Amino acid sequence: MSWLSRLFAGQEAGGLTLTAEQQQSIANWRQLPEPELRRSHFRSRYVVVDVEASGINVKTDRLCAIAALALVDGQLRFRDAFQLLLTDAKAVGDPVPRADGILKPIAEDGEPEVDALISFLHFVGKSPLVAYNVPFVAAMIERELAARLGVELALPWIDLAWVMPDLFRQVDQTQTGLDTWLDHFGIESIRRHDAVSDAYVASQMLQIAIAAAAHKGIDTPAGLLELEKARRHMHQSG
Repeated sequence: MSWLSRLFAGQEAGGLTLTAEQQQSIANWRQLPEPELRRSHFRSRYVVVDVEASGINVKTDRLCAIAALALVDGQLRFRDAFQLLLTDAKAVGDPVPRADGILKPIAEDGEPEVDALISFLHFVGKSPLVAYNVPFVAAMIERELAARLGVELALPWIDLAWVMPDLFRQVDQTQTGLDTWLDHFGIESIRRHDAVSDAYVASQMLQIAIAAAAHKGIDTPAGLLELEKARRHMHQSG
């Protein structure tokens, strides 16, 4: 357990005290089996995650929304989806659209946020997590879980921002932001910078990534993690 989780464990978090039922639900999540990372992509469950925040500073800006979509056995599961709008989101810009027909929200408006975050834990289970720009997405989510639940997520994250350039070296490496990849693969975004829409397009990118990776013999979540680690090491060494 990290120092941040120990700091909040058993205490009031964000002005809320965890009930016995909430603590038991978190304990049940902790007891779930660890992810099987050496199972084939096409026998695995990935959870693709994106967030919206009030800004880009992970230490001071507010988390406004979480969206997640499961990719199971290589297929998108539109009924296996999660969306949470935090109270503070109402004060930031326009309301976040539900994008009906793409994702069905599990955390409806009005659901207590602590319970909704616990629901997010159980939605994720112990699946490997995927995002584009993991340092930002993971930091915003993990900070919220630590502060409100006293939970350290401690799950593997796969960053498409590192994986895609290695799998598709023919793409211009000088401009490889998310929009560049969407344009390259012809993936249409309903609304960029909306958590639901961006999670959806990232899920399609993950499908492309695992197909390309499998063709190169990288056929498990562990393989993608090793690919990312190697590319990061090469980048830092260079």
